[in-house]
Amino acid sequence: QVQVVESGGGVVQAGSSRRLTCVASGRTFAMRVIGWYRQAPGTQREMVATFGTGGRTNYADSVKGRFTISGDGAENTVFLQMDRLQPEDTSVYYCKTQAKFDHRDPWYTFWGRGTQVAVAS
Repeated sequence: QVQVVESGGGVVQAGSSRRLTCVASGRTFAMRVIGWYRQAPGTQREMVATFGTGGRTNYADSVKGRFTISGDGAENTVFLQMDRLQPEDTSVYYCKTQAKFDHRDPWYTFWGRGTQVAVAS
């Protein structure tokens, strides 16, 4: 089906940087990576950074100016560059991917297992 793998997490010091990678794979009719979400214990999953239409990117207010979402030119690989990390960024980061298996399908959503980012002060 579809495999979504996030990587690049770890323990970092506040003020430092980290880059996350999402790779989506599978035999599909079409696939697109929507972007990054995060979920800390006791909280709802929230949007962090996503690709929009017309070349737009969307960022949560809490990360705007610090995080940057980008791709490598292929639809199945995206990055999240995280700069000036704060303890409040501590969370499990997930990659949201959508795929069709036939041109008649709607877009189905797939999530990876997530990668943990812990920011120490």
